[in-house]
This record gives sequence, C-alpha cells and structure tokens, in this order.
Amino acid sequence: MDHRSEVREFLTSRRAKITPTQAGLPSYGIRRVPGLRRAEVAQLAGVSVEYYSRLERGDLSGVSDSVLDALARALRLNDEERTHLEDLARTAGPGPRRRRRSAPQQVRPTVQRMLDAMTDAPALVMNGRGDILAFNALGRALYAPMIDAAGGATPNHARFIFLDRRSHLFWGDWDRAADDTVALLHAQAGRDPYDKDLTDLVGELCTRSDDFRTRWARHDVRQHHIGAKPFHHPVVGDLHLTYESLDLPADGLTLVVYGAEPGSDSEDRLRLLASWATTPGHEAHSLLEGP
Repeated sequence: MDHRSEVREFLTSRRAKITPTQAGLPSYGIRRVPGLRRAEVAQLAGVSVEYYSRLERGDLSGVSDSVLDALARALRLNDEERTHLEDLARTAGPGPRRRRRSAPQQVRPTVQRMLDAMTDAPALVMNGRGDILAFNALGRALYAPMIDAAGGATPNHARFIFLDRRSHLFWGDWDRAADDTVALLHAQAGRDPYDKDLTDLVGELCTRSDDFRTRWARHDVRQHHIGAKPFHHPVVGDLHLTYESLDLPADGLTLVVYGAEPGSDSEDRLRLLASWATTPGHEAHSLLEGP
C-alpha cells in the first residue's frame, strides 16, 4: 500500500469515471481509455498539464487548498472522495516514511460503561480497520457469528466477509457489505497510510481473496454515519436494522448503535435475541456450521 500508488490510482480511477459530455467538454472520435484525458482535467482545474501530471504521478506534497478545491470540482468528487483527497494530501511527504505498527487499541472503561448502559440496542466500538474492540450484551449477541468465526481473535469485518464463506449467511446483502467494507478501508488508508497493521490486512486480503482484490482496485471511498443493514442471524432469523455511527475523537474509534423500527418484526426479533443472550450457556456451541 504505497502512498504514491494510492494517490495515482485514486486520481486515475476518478478521471476514468467522467465523460467529456458530463464535464461539458467536446468529444471527438473514439477514446482508447474511458473518461477524461489528463489535459482535460488540467483544463477544468485551471492548472498546467505538467502540474496535473505530477499530481497524478502521486506527488501531492505542497499542494494548496485552492488546487485541491479545483481538482475536486474537475473530477466531480463527492464529499467523501474530497475528504479522501485531502487526507492523501495531508499525509504526502517529501520522502519515504517508515511504516509503523499501531499500538493495541483498548476501549476506555467509561466507553465500555456507556455501551453496557445501552440495554435495548446492539452497540459496538470499532477502529478504522474494522476491528471490533468492544460490544454491549446485545451487540455481542448480534455479532455472535462473526465472533464465533474469529476463534478467539479480535473480530474483523473484512476478514470475516472475504475469508469466511459463512459470512454470506450472516449479511443479508453480502455484496453491499463487501463494497462498504473495502470503501471504509480505503478511506482509512488515506487517513493513515503508514499503519503497518492496515497494510498487512490489505496485503493479506489481496493475496487471499479475488473479491477483495477486485473491489480494492476500484478505489471507492465511503464513510457511513447513518443507514440500514439487513442481517440473517442463525438464532432469530432476518433482521432489518438502522444504525448510527458516532466518532469518538479522543480515541480515534467509532461507536455504532443499531435499532429496529418500532412495531416491526425486527423489533420483536431483537427482543428475542436479547432473551437468548441472557440464557445460560447460549455461547456454548458454535453458531456457524462448516470449516
């Protein structure tokens, strides 16, 4: 996960998504590659072709906010893509930097107490790599299949989705979950490209999963603060849950809280899941069949 390569491939992939017509430019003849040419992006951004070519080669060091603004407009970046570009520019440096291994992240006792106080909603805390570091009781019950599959290691969204075929049983929309997870990892790579644990995770997944490798090459980025997710839980069946994600700035972590629409089947099934979670010995047997 080389920083210059990340910059180059992100800009190239965004350029390839825009047609001259969408950009308000004339188009002549058949193009060998999709999207805009470098010269057209440079024209739209108001910079020289040589300068834009330098940026697309991966050198964002010293780029000004005004150039980032112009580039974001030229490439029609959405808010999340613009933030990713800013992160890439912020972490650009004049020379190579040594990758560092992240310190083990632990959830503060006050955060765990906050989780435990949420008795009617599944809640968890995760880091930017998708490691789930803490749950409340109902969150642990909801994510029991992922915890079970981790075999005592820290559960990780990406490893479960791409390296364990049983994840297809758990996620109601596996393709969407896979797309979202890779997009979140790309966003994290922009914020902290020198995190060795993240680099190791991406390398492992690229090596072992064609599905991951294909999605990683798209360079999509995304942050999810609100939304809905379908689950298929082996104990209570289908669940359609909304979620809210809240940043914990003091920790660099994210709190995710799930809920169900009042009066819905999912609300009834959440109550059943809560009852199962308090049953003695409910974790004694594996929830997932197969290797």
